[in-house]
Amino acid sequence: MTIRAYNELYLSDAQSNLANAFDYAINVCKQTPDIFAKIFSRSEYAKKFECGDPAIVSGKSGVELVKSILAKINIFDTFPEPQFSQDRSPEYWAGWAIAYYQWYSAKRFKDIFARIPLSQIILMYKVFHEMDIMAFVESMEKRYAEVKVETKLRSLREARGLSQRELSNVSGVKLRSIQLFEQKVNDIDKAQAHTLYKLARVLGCTIEDLLENPEQIL
Repeated sequence: MTIRAYNELYLSDAQSNLANAFDYAINVCKQTPDIFAKIFSRSEYAKKFECGDPAIVSGKSGVELVKSILAKINIFDTFPEPQFSQDRSPEYWAGWAIAYYQWYSAKRFKDIFARIPLSQIILMYKVFHEMDIMAFVESMEKRYAEVKVETKLRSLREARGLSQRELSNVSGVKLRSIQLFEQKVNDIDKAQAHTLYKLARVLGCTIEDLLENPEQIL
């Protein structure tokens, strides 16, 4: 049984705020959906959102959330004024639906968007916006499971420009172990803590970044 990311009492606020955030970022600030999703999912605010930090899911409006995120990368000197409409945009719906899915599944935003880009989720609006939210959740779960992605260890290793042998030499982790983790023969989520620590130290990431299914462990 999946443990929900945070108390359901905050869910309505979380959905409303993420909906307004995506609508403002994409339709008003003219951010490309997948680029903004990447910026958001890698931010400190996404991590706080994922665990239901009241200061983020309820304490900040969607517009304030976007401004806080984009201010970190100096995109605007002055942010555009919000534009409110009674008609909910596909981007608004996508934020609302994704907030529910993240809460329901306890997956990280960056893991969700790595498999199902925000631009694709926005296109799901036409089919799912009038359906019960669980129809969207079931579709997302199916898509998430079907997408085959390379292991996070391999992605991080290649991003650092290291061969498997070089990573082994620098980290002290056996070459065969690295190969088996990347081939998914051995489950890195079940690796010993000191092995994960050695790899994370060399790759400049957290242990959590190496795990394939951190939501089931942490």
